[in-house]
Amino acid sequence: MRPKKSVKDYVRTIPDFPEPGILFRDVTTLFADPRGFRICIDQLLHPFADERFDKVAALESRGFILGGAIAHQLNVGFVPIRKKGKLPRATISEEYQLEYGEAVMEVHEDAFAEGERVLIVDDLLATGGTAEAGVKLCERLGAKIVGCAFVIDLPDLGGRRRIEDLGHRVEALCTFQGE
Repeated sequence: MRPKKSVKDYVRTIPDFPEPGILFRDVTTLFADPRGFRICIDQLLHPFADERFDKVAALESRGFILGGAIAHQLNVGFVPIRKKGKLPRATISEEYQLEYGEAVMEVHEDAFAEGERVLIVDDLLATGGTAEAGVKLCERLGAKIVGCAFVIDLPDLGGRRRIEDLGHRVEALCTFQGE
């Protein structure tokens, strides 16, 4: 019998990508393995087993893979939160800081009804800028954020603290220190 693998065991580390000195945490190996992917989706939902959701909001782009599977499993709607200019109808936008510069996330202005209970999902929580933009977009449309779920947390970059300081619950399946 082979030993049980954790979600972290399915994540591939690629050194010096996208630039020298960066250790890129690649979740495509997790997504490609049917057992790993099933474990991941089940474990992302486990901390929220007693919660009710109306929608899953996922952050571009790997969050879409997770968010679609979770929305399907919960039998709720799925809302993509995308980079500027990618959505076809009227949107609202939120700017956030990158290491060098700014970026903008958008969501359709009719994505949520007032009071809808939302789970925000993405693959990686680093500095928290993208997640914070997603949270703010959902809240501006009247959604109630029940929690934020990530596969990987890079705690040294402070994203968890940033989202928790906004008053939101953060769950992550694994961490990588010193990134």
